[in-house]
Amino acid sequence: MTSVKPIYDLVILLDPELEQDTRAKILEDTRAAIEAQGELLRQEHWGEKQLSYPIDHKAVADYQLLQLHATPELLAGLERTLKITDGVLRFRIIKLAPGVPQPSAAADANGSQAPTARAGAGEGGEPGPSHAAAPEAPGASAASEQQGAPAPAPATPEVAEPA
Repeated sequence: MTSVKPIYDLVILLDPELEQDTRAKILEDTRAAIEAQGELLRQEHWGEKQLSYPIDHKAVADYQLLQLHATPELLAGLERTLKITDGVLRFRIIKLAPGVPQPSAAADANGSQAPTARAGAGEGGEPGPSHAAAPEAPGASAASEQQGAPAPAPATPEVAEPA
């Protein structure tokens, strides 16, 4: 039985205020490390995008995606190197779930990629918490809407007292 090599996504957020040569050097060093100990499958430049919140007082970052096959040693080396590299605002290494299809060329062209399943959300491929909702039982939606509210009393007919 052949073992399937796991695929990792490495997303790097670079400081857009850096010179283009400096950003290219960071990416070239990262590619060289990957090619020395693993296999680079794909590299994409996603361009400069607005951040959800400022990182190091920066509101925009230059996004780069690298897909690769890697050994645990390579992942640890990349993590160590990218943490101390000036100009890297953030990075994330994500292990893709087996069997996740690659985005199609049409999805890449119009920028609307379908969400992909991830095996873990931690750096270095560590499994993250599962946020999948469990299926609800019939009638459970009404109970979940009233969480914390007291249950209504059963309806009883009003009885008028004699005067």
